[in-house]
Amino acid sequence: MNNHESMPDPEKIKEILNVISEKIPGLLKELSGVLYGTSQAKQYGVAVATFYNELKAAGMKDEQAFELTRQYMSTLNLGKMFQGFGSQRKHHE
Repeated sequence: MNNHESMPDPEKIKEILNVISEKIPGLLKELSGVLYGTSQAKQYGVAVATFYNELKAAGMKDEQAFELTRQYMSTLNLGKMFQGFGSQRKHHE
């Protein structure tokens, strides 16, 4: 058996990747809606405020608590995490 026979057809691969690239943005938008709906936004706000208040209660200075809270918020932000996905895809095309 020749290696070329076991390789998928490049046109089929291209077609599959095109379908995936069309579907992923919509799926991410739906996921974002589920994660950041009204009740999720309230929970997010409570989580961030609690994190900040706990740092302050532990004796951390305002600037330090703010910076750590900002970093904490970025770990909770899926939209930001996937923000570069679309621009990377366009860059590679």
